[in-house]
Amino acid sequence: MATDATPKFQKPDLLAVPQPPDFHPDIAVLPSHDGLHFWQFMIAGSMAGSVEHMAMFPVDTIKTRMQVLGSCPIKSVGLRQALGSILKTEGPAGLYRGIGAMGLGAGPAHAVYFSVYEFCKEAFSGGNPNNSAAHAAAGVVATVASDAVLTPMDMVKQRLQLSRSPYKGVLDCVRRVVREEGLGAFYASYRTTVLMNAPFTAVHFATYEAAKRGLTEISPESASDERWIVHATAGAAAGALAAAVTTPLDVVKTQLQCQGVCGCDRFINGSIRDVFQTIVKKDGYRGLMRGWMPRMLFHAPAAAICWSTYEAGKSFYQDLNSGRQR
Repeated sequence: MATDATPKFQKPDLLAVPQPPDFHPDIAVLPSHDGLHFWQFMIAGSMAGSVEHMAMFPVDTIKTRMQVLGSCPIKSVGLRQALGSILKTEGPAGLYRGIGAMGLGAGPAHAVYFSVYEFCKEAFSGGNPNNSAAHAAAGVVATVASDAVLTPMDMVKQRLQLSRSPYKGVLDCVRRVVREEGLGAFYASYRTTVLMNAPFTAVHFATYEAAKRGLTEISPESASDERWIVHATAGAAAGALAAAVTTPLDVVKTQLQCQGVCGCDRFINGSIRDVFQTIVKKDGYRGLMRGWMPRMLFHAPAAAICWSTYEAGKSFYQDLNSGRQR
């Protein structure tokens, strides 16, 4: 015989707590995407970019030297020869010329880069974490914004990296460029940089998110314990692939930023087509791939360092925010 068991579980001393009319217990309000404020994304991104570029700067110097095209026909130089030449003529310090300019530019540029990426990824994905197209599109928007910040200091950095650079340092380079070439010289390569970094970032972010997801699914039970390995591995794969695809445009960018310095060619109209034609005429189509090896050697570990540092920074702020909420 069925009986009503409800009365024996009722406790008259437990009274219902009245709730305001707009109370919704099933909705949790987070500060922003991933539980982070966007200023926290900026700080984590700034740290990641600075660590990445400082750690890999010597490889970037070698790549710049290999990509520069002189005013006379040249013979392609290999990675070992380029490194040996720098060490022989300038010593280890030659590998770090211009690091101050990158130190000034990398932090702010990556703060913009990652914060814009996170904002756009959330806006474009529609709540779908597997939307590779949204990740790629967010990366493109992020690079357009960050390149506007980094390009002037990147130009100064590359001019200081040249062999027998006429500049004494960052301030001397900035003053002389403003006086002799005008402010426009700082953005001579901006269009090329965006055209290079747009596909670079699209490939990079889409590959990173897909690789991270794939690696996590291989061993989901230990994903939290091995997440730094996952971030580093996914970042290295994404960086290497994106670097290989966009090397020709990186060569063009280097030519535009270093034109007229230390015997480098100066281009009449500064168009991408003009630079392409000059490179092919002087060095053949292989000239468009000059520096591909140090570029990949730069971007694979650099991306691993950058993503690991960035994700570690996000985890720190997530734990910090969770502690505050408790």
